[in-house]
Amino acid sequence: MNVTQDLSILQLILNASAVVQAVMALLAGVSFMSWFYIFVKWFTVRASRRKTDEFERDFWSGGDLNSLYDGAVASRYHAGSMERIFEAGFREFTKLKGQKGLEASDVIDGARRAMRATYQREVDALEAHLAFLASAGSVSPYIGLFGTVWGIMHAFRALGNVGQATLSSVAPGIAEALVATAIGLFAAIPAVLAYNRFSHDIDRLATRYESFMEEFSNILQRQMR
Repeated sequence: MNVTQDLSILQLILNASAVVQAVMALLAGVSFMSWFYIFVKWFTVRASRRKTDEFERDFWSGGDLNSLYDGAVASRYHAGSMERIFEAGFREFTKLKGQKGLEASDVIDGARRAMRATYQREVDALEAHLAFLASAGSVSPYIGLFGTVWGIMHAFRALGNVGQATLSSVAPGIAEALVATAIGLFAAIPAVLAYNRFSHDIDRLATRYESFMEEFSNILQRQMR
């Protein structure tokens, strides 16, 4: 086998030590899971943004709240996060409003608590798997570095049995060790970029939900007068 064949990526992986190969396999699995969650999260956030825009357009068009509530109940399993928040708040408002002995502030506070609980569930669902992307982005380079250090140690131990070290004898061992770092970076960089992007998008959606809850609470308060 000549030097060029020794330094091909496939041969470097196949000729690596068992520990380095295990590190590469682990990083490949992390990279696969990261890309899976990236695509899932991309579709989820995109759909949530679209449904939020649609509901805001319907809500602020001046439609009847009871009609909006009936529509939200009918499409509960396909509704967006903001629509579910509206449904929870209006349902609690309607239930408490019909009870005697309750002050207007108690009714509004009850509706706000119902919206807050739904808001928290929706945001938690949007943030699902973000922790994995953050962990993959922060840990993968160190796992790859461990594989590199181990591979270099293995290469130098092998050189101890060689009378004279040459570039052709050193290069394959060092190169196969560095492949682990390359795979670690390949797994980490997309995960970090995706985590930052999705965190920003979810924060913007969460801000819109909070603003809607305050505005809707004001609308409900005016209806109590």
